Amino acid sequence: MKSCLLAAAGALLVSSMAQAAEINVLSSAAFKEAYLELVPQFEKATEHKVKTTWSGTADIMKRMDAGETYDLVIMFAPGIDQLTESGKIVDGSRVDLVKSGIGVAVRSGAPKPDISSGENLKKALLAAKSIGYSSGPSGVYIAKLVQRMGIADQVQGKLKQVRPGTPVGTIIASGDAEIGFQQISELLPVAGIDYIGPLPADVQETTVFAAGLQKGGKAPEAAKALVKFFTAPDAVPVIKKKGLEPAGS
Repeated sequence: MKSCLLAAAGALLVSSMAQAAEINVLSSAAFKEAYLELVPQFEKATEHKVKTTWSGTADIMKRMDAGETYDLVIMFAPGIDQLTESGKIVDGSRVDLVKSGIGVAVRSGAPKPDISSGENLKKALLAAKSIGYSSGPSGVYIAKLVQRMGIADQVQGKLKQVRPGTPVGTIIASGDAEIGFQQISELLPVAGIDYIGPLPADVQETTVFAAGLQKGGKAPEAAKALVKFFTAPDAVPVIKKKGLEPAGS
């Protein structure tokens, strides 16, 4: 796989190798595990260097509002669109990278509730003593879902929202949340939890994560090359292995 990725990088990016650059990336965590495997391959193939700042969705918006400058921003697609409308992302530079469903987890060894349908998930939420959810797109959706299920009042006192950039899995592993919800790719790498599976199809929410070039970035061509590498066919097995799907699938 590594040799295939290197060959793909060489074929796709040879024109970008004339001058090595440092690419500054600001990214949310949903793409992190695939990113961490793919970036070293990109660096080896192109001699570019990638410097990454990881932030939650709300924090990314604060950083942009504060005037911080990066070459590439990766976050959920509506956020890229919002930043484009506000003049911080180059118009037309959005490229969809991956899509992610929301997953469910419990503490390692704990009983696994039935989440085979929306109705069974509702029963699991009502039975749980505490419920962890994120401050990102998945958390926004879970808050809406319990409203839609008509159980918001019953579960309100059990909801535990993590701070931006904090994996929900950490409070599941510690026992502070009996059950928790986050993007599948963010649950899978957390130690001390058992991933049960995705939300049932009748209540699942799929989020697209995209990249956009920030205005004022110092290495736009190298950043474009990085995006091209992420969307190359040979990157697909890594993306799928990490609980994501290519955006175009």
